[in-house]
Amino acid sequence: MFDYSKLKGKMREKNVTQEQLARQIGISSVSLRAKLKGGRPFFRADEMVLIGMALGIENELDEYFLCRKT
Repeated sequence: MFDYSKLKGKMREKNVTQEQLARQIGISSVSLRAKLKGGRPFFRADEMVLIGMALGIENELDEYFLCRKT
């Protein structure tokens, strides 16, 4: 399982809702919510890149997507 709390924080910082982000990357808000919970399904590589571009973190993807829950 992964910890997406830093990603959620960046979304708050950028004032981007889950619905807005889901629309930007081409998935449903239900799918995005499920992925942000940190279980399955996982984010695909193309989704990570699109989210990175949307939030301005494209050069820091590992810091936002590869954090294991402890």
